[in-house]
Amino acid sequence: MNTKFIKVGLMLILSATMLKAEVDSTGRLTKLLNWLSQENRPPEKPRFLFYPTFGYSPETSLEIGVAGSVLFHAKNKYLENRLSEITVFGFGTLRSQYGLWVDNAVYTDQDKWLILGRIRLQRFPLLYFGIGPEAEEEKPVTVNGVYYLMKERIMHRVAPNMFAGLLIDAQHLGRVDFGGDQPTRPLPEGSGGSTNLGAGVGWVYDSRPNYLNTRKGWFAEVAWLHYSESLGSDYAFENFSAEVRQYIPTWKNQVFAWQASGNIVSGNAPFNMLGLMGSESLMRGYYTGRYRDRHYYAAQAEYRFLPLPFSKRIGVALFAGAGTVAPTLRSMQWDQIRFTGGGGLRYLLFPQKDIFVRFDMGVTREGASFYIFTGEAF
Repeated sequence: MNTKFIKVGLMLILSATMLKAEVDSTGRLTKLLNWLSQENRPPEKPRFLFYPTFGYSPETSLEIGVAGSVLFHAKNKYLENRLSEITVFGFGTLRSQYGLWVDNAVYTDQDKWLILGRIRLQRFPLLYFGIGPEAEEEKPVTVNGVYYLMKERIMHRVAPNMFAGLLIDAQHLGRVDFGGDQPTRPLPEGSGGSTNLGAGVGWVYDSRPNYLNTRKGWFAEVAWLHYSESLGSDYAFENFSAEVRQYIPTWKNQVFAWQASGNIVSGNAPFNMLGLMGSESLMRGYYTGRYRDRHYYAAQAEYRFLPLPFSKRIGVALFAGAGTVAPTLRSMQWDQIRFTGGGGLRYLLFPQKDIFVRFDMGVTREGASFYIFTGEAF
C-alpha cells in the first residue's frame, strides 16, 4: 500500500479521535489529561508532568517516547516572572533511532539571568543529499552514527527583555557509517566523524510570556561562535547566526506569527556543521538537511486559531515559507529559492499552560510530509 495513503489515514484517525474527545469533554480522556497536567494544582506552584509521547516526521517515521517536564516560575511568582521549562525526553522510532534529549529555558527572578539551551544524546540515522542548492533528491546516502550535542546560552539581563552573554557549543559525531562500502555520493569533509567545540557571544531580546505557545511578543537573537583546535575542536571555523520572530494577536484566540533566520559558516567546517534547510519547525515539508551549505536563509509566516471559535480544545494553523542555501552570498540565485506551505490541526493538551499538540502537513514541490509534536513550531 502506498505509504502516503497510510500517513493520510493516520492523520484522519487522529483528527477523529480529537473530535471525539472534544464532544466527550467529560469523558475518560479529558480526565486523564487533567490528571497528567495537574490541572487542580495552584498556578504559582511548580508543575511536574510525566507522560508518554508519540510523534511522526519524515526523518523518524513513527516515534514513541516518554517525557518528563517541570514548568515553574522563579520564586513561585507566576504573575511577575515568566514561565520556565526543563524537559527530559527519551524516544525510539521505527527507523532504529533512539535518544535522550534535555531542553531548558530558565528565567531567574526578575529576569536577571536567562539560561537557554539543549542537550542531545542519540543514535539518529539521517539521509545525506549532498551540499549546495542543486543537491539531487534521488539516491541519498544513509548516514549512521552516534551524535552528542550540548549548546547553552548563559545570559545576563542588560535591559528589559534584553540579554547578553556567553555561548558554548560542543558537538560530536562518531561511529559513522557513510553509506556503506559504495556510497552513491562523494564523501564530504567530516564524513569519518568529528568533534567540534566552540565558544562565543550572543544577544537575545525576548518578550514572550509563554515559551511553548507564544501569543504575543518578540524573540530575536544574534550569535557568533568560534571553533578552533585550541578549544579542542577537530575543525577551525566560525558560525554567525541571526533570527527574529514576532507574534501578533489579531482576533480572539487568533495569532499571526512570522520568523526569519539566517546562518553563515566560514572556514573549514565539516558537513554536519553547515546550515541545514528543512525541519519540523522552519521549512516544514523538507527533510532535515535536504539542502545544506555555508549560507542558509529562510522565513515563514503562520496564522493560528487557538482554539477555533466553536471549540474549547480544537484549533488549526496555516503556514507558508521560503528558503535557500548557497556557498557564498554572491552566488545566491532567485530560481534556487524553495517554497513550502501547509497547515494542520491543534489540540489543547494542557489548558492552564496553554500548550497544544500540533498535527501538521507541509507541502513542497517534492511532495508532502507530516509532523506530530507538542508545542508550536516556533
